[in-house]
Amino acid sequence: MDSPNTNPTAEDESQLVSRRIQRLSLHLTPIPNSFIRDHHQLQLLTCARVKLSVNTALLSDFLRGKHRGIQEKVYEYFKSRPDLQTPVEISKDEHRELCMRQLLGLVREAGIRPFRYIVEDPSKYFAIAEAAGSVDMSLGIKLGVQYSLWGGSVLNLGTKKHKDKYYDVIDNLEYPGCFAMTELHHGSNVQGLQTVATFDPITDEFIINTPNDGAIKWWIGNAAVHGKFATVFARLLLPTHDIKGVSDMGVHAFIVPIRDLKTHQTLPGVEIHDCGHKVGLNGVDNGALRFHSVRIPRDNLLNRFGDVSRDGKYTSNLPSINKRFAATLGELVGGRVALAYSSVSVLKVSMTIAIRYSLLRQQFGPPKQPEISILDYQSHQHKLMPMLASTYAFHFATLHLVQMYSEMKKSHDDQLVGDVHSLSAGLKAYVTSYTAKSLSTCREACGGHGYAAVNRFGSLRNDHDIFQTFEGDNTVLLQQVAADLLKQYREKFQGGTLAVTWNYLRESMNTYLSQPNPVTARWEGEEHLRDPKFQLDAFRYRTSRLLQSVAVRLRKHSKTLGSFGAWNRCLNHLLTLAESHIESVILAKFIEAVQSCPEETRVTLKLVCDLYALDRIWNDIGTYRIVDYVAPNKAKAIHKLTEYLSFQLRNVAGELVDAFNLPDHVTRAPIAMQSEAYSQYTQHVGF
Repeated sequence: MDSPNTNPTAEDESQLVSRRIQRLSLHLTPIPNSFIRDHHQLQLLTCARVKLSVNTALLSDFLRGKHRGIQEKVYEYFKSRPDLQTPVEISKDEHRELCMRQLLGLVREAGIRPFRYIVEDPSKYFAIAEAAGSVDMSLGIKLGVQYSLWGGSVLNLGTKKHKDKYYDVIDNLEYPGCFAMTELHHGSNVQGLQTVATFDPITDEFIINTPNDGAIKWWIGNAAVHGKFATVFARLLLPTHDIKGVSDMGVHAFIVPIRDLKTHQTLPGVEIHDCGHKVGLNGVDNGALRFHSVRIPRDNLLNRFGDVSRDGKYTSNLPSINKRFAATLGELVGGRVALAYSSVSVLKVSMTIAIRYSLLRQQFGPPKQPEISILDYQSHQHKLMPMLASTYAFHFATLHLVQMYSEMKKSHDDQLVGDVHSLSAGLKAYVTSYTAKSLSTCREACGGHGYAAVNRFGSLRNDHDIFQTFEGDNTVLLQQVAADLLKQYREKFQGGTLAVTWNYLRESMNTYLSQPNPVTARWEGEEHLRDPKFQLDAFRYRTSRLLQSVAVRLRKHSKTLGSFGAWNRCLNHLLTLAESHIESVILAKFIEAVQSCPEETRVTLKLVCDLYALDRIWNDIGTYRIVDYVAPNKAKAIHKLTEYLSFQLRNVAGELVDAFNLPDHVTRAPIAMQSEAYSQYTQHVGF
């Protein structure tokens, strides 16, 4: 590879001047056909020059896909039942009871049965959960606790006898249940759980005990008020005849009744307390559970990955505690998939409110001219347009994750299981963190009116905030992604097969880590910057450099600090690596969506995709500059083009949020109403 020339020749200067003249001419004259490789590229380059015409209906159909009908059924049900719509002001206890009525109505009156789709068609289940969460986030979470967590644990960790006994009564809400994993002292470190289930061979029962305060099950949804059963995760202890007296077989899941089916009274030995008022999601009744020698039948062990016979012998088709634990958690990965997917729906709602208001609100303008929309200001475009582009990017990435998860549930392919585990961890962490920050930005973008509770940013922000902790703390999940990247990196050099999500690493280790081409580093033409190959190469180059450099650092520090100390020393580097990889996956899936969308929507989606890619590159431009991947003139061109694409996106922002197809009774914010927004807002306060 040629090295950079530090003393430009006259020929170099001539080429530079020629490129600049050529770039200027693109703004002044039509693009000659000789510049265009095919019809699609002509469309894509033209879109930056003209006001786009967006086919909103077609774009909406492409976004919402085959499950649009079931989501509209959810929306229509709640539109027909205004008594079930969540008011702006509501107490904790009232909200809990309303949330339970909402769920009962959805299942028993509207006839929407999410449970059947947990296994049959997970993508349809996630679509129902997304729609329910858009109506009230507490409803979406309560639905998830009942069907994905409590019901899903019975289906995924149990066997036929459990499905035969519990399926119908979970499905029709006769048996509301809980998912009792998290403890006061242990959340992310599930292998460190302290609750114990000791087998008693005399009575053929397990005895569930909470050995200390740190082992109290905490933040358990459905426990405080409505739950009758709980899937309790506990260490399975078997009596032995040696000096230890017991053998610890690791964490297993058990079905434990917690309330009487008829009287709803707390059962003997079970202690339940209310976790109280929370920052958000107060429609979900979180409680704390302590067990005092609670006896359950041996059959209540969810025994798909490990079983205990009548005489107390343990059997499993998996040879070790670690493998059984990994298999157990692998079956519960759907919760992360759901949170990533649902977080995007929260972002859609907030973007719809913020952009519609920003188009409506007028303020200042040229002297003696009408006031202009606040979305016409560059600063406002800078706040909201990259965020809108990210919303679209996340939609396609999480849709891909749902499709992978659905395929995994059908095939049970080991490689796909590992791929879904890592990708769900990364997308859940990345998307929920981004959405949490974006909700505050959207509130600020709506000024004082964004602070009114009726316009929903407060409740959206508070309800969503815990998504960053649900199903694994985001920092912990990103470390899982980084660990998997390093594993794939090692296996690459040992001739192993890379998992689907990591395929690009095979090429990246050879191509992306070569010395940056000094010519390419200076290319600043719009057609080059908007080329998907340049964008994806830039994302993957960054990930590859981060992966290689952190591998070297870990090897160096492990000699003096040990593996744990080295990991901690490099932790921020590892988190950046994981985020960079996830951004690469997001962009790859967005590019694929642009290529596969209806032709009438391609120019618009390409514009959105380009803004997402170039905005991310610009936000991390220092990384590219420090290794000369991007020269100063190219960095400047990226910044200018990002601003221009934001301006172009502003012209179709209303149509792009309309394509989310969220009815007014779902968004519910007066400032986001599609007609007479101000009059509805003033009526709300009594005018």
